[in-house]
Amino acid sequence: MEITEMPSSGMIILWNQTQSLVDSSYTTEEMGLTSSSMSIICGLPLLECVYCLACARWVWKKCLYTAGHESENWGLATAEEFQPIPHLCRLILSVYEEDLRNPLWAPPGGYGINPDWVISKKNYEETHGMVPPYMIYLDHDNADIVLAVRGLNLARESDYAVLLDNKLGQTKFDGGYVHNGLLKAAEWLLDAECEVLRELVERNPNYTLTFAGHSLGAGVVTLLTMVAVQNNDKLQNIERKRIRCYAIAPSRCISLNLAVRYADIINSVVLQDDFLPRTTTALEDVFKSLFWDTCTLEEKMLKDPRRLYAPGRLYHIVERKPFRLGRFPPVVRTAVPVDGRFEHIVLSCNVTSDHAIIWIEKESQKALDLMLERDRIMEIPAKQRMERQESLAREHTEEYKAALKRAAALNVPQAHSPSGYGTFTRTDGGGENSGGFSEEVPVVSSRMRRESWDELVRRLFHRDDSGQMVLRP
Repeated sequence: MEITEMPSSGMIILWNQTQSLVDSSYTTEEMGLTSSSMSIICGLPLLECVYCLACARWVWKKCLYTAGHESENWGLATAEEFQPIPHLCRLILSVYEEDLRNPLWAPPGGYGINPDWVISKKNYEETHGMVPPYMIYLDHDNADIVLAVRGLNLARESDYAVLLDNKLGQTKFDGGYVHNGLLKAAEWLLDAECEVLRELVERNPNYTLTFAGHSLGAGVVTLLTMVAVQNNDKLQNIERKRIRCYAIAPSRCISLNLAVRYADIINSVVLQDDFLPRTTTALEDVFKSLFWDTCTLEEKMLKDPRRLYAPGRLYHIVERKPFRLGRFPPVVRTAVPVDGRFEHIVLSCNVTSDHAIIWIEKESQKALDLMLERDRIMEIPAKQRMERQESLAREHTEEYKAALKRAAALNVPQAHSPSGYGTFTRTDGGGENSGGFSEEVPVVSSRMRRESWDELVRRLFHRDDSGQMVLRP
């Protein structure tokens, strides 16, 4: 049989026709898959661009975000309200000493305390690791009963156990959320020392009762203050206005509604870039606070009732300026903020040094000296000084109201739940836990405060069918 050889061009044409018939058998079936693959491949550069933009935004916000911006719109603190803080820092420092009569780490000028006035001083063995070491001091010079708690000991596992014993939304207290481990430590401390404190309060009816602490101790005294207010029968039914708390470099330990409502008796002191008031203590949320919170709207974070914050009125000591070297004369700003309450960690080489109680004591004393020097130069007469204190009390009162109003406007959950302070449903019963606003600041007339507060409540709220106070539309 003779095979006829076809021209090469004909072979090519025949092959192309055959190949096209074969390709058509699967091209129509896999067209969708091929097109989707191409879409994914083409979309990868777009995703990379979005990812790069998100990373650039995070770096931009973190690198250019400075602690001074957080409080730039706050008011300046006065010498009268800031004066106790350096002294209390030295009292906290003295807890570290084993022998107060022969101190080893006293700051320049000493601790400024009388060892004979120390009522009790407990170490780790005596506290069984439930709380850090503390001291009870009867300060006759300032008519004050002080319970001072030291900060976190990096070599003690028990301190870590207290600090890290918390999960988001784990423990409720007084209509809000609190740090679980710190609450247990505060309850233990009150049970251990309530007899001593009750006796001191009874013997010194004109003295104030001050709880002061640093770092971990600041969280303990914050919760101790709240527990003491709710259980004042253990402390000779002491009036709320005689209790005060100074939390130095505190952890985030109470929810926003509690932070605002207890701002009349709890004060937090933060030095510039300190990391702890900006960092969550829940292990599962540590990295989230560092990365995710930068990209989260603040109003969304405020509406989470479980989120914890630095407590009470805030005092922010600012001593450095962006893009400038060295330290400047410290300026102290204060407010009761709702939003902008130390929400973001600052990328700074001073985040740990600003947490040290030694630096806080030094800079707070320097700031106080500048305030006193300014007042001395101005030569303020005694009468005007008294008027300024009354004006300061009124400003603080208005600040509390504005903070509560702001919390209600942002629909912060439980911002109006019943409590001993800042409630929107005022009861007529007596006692420190009745929610009366009359004892908020003793300098201002209680009748005038009650009338202005009732007017504000009627203007902003009305009662629903269940009798609860709700925000007017």
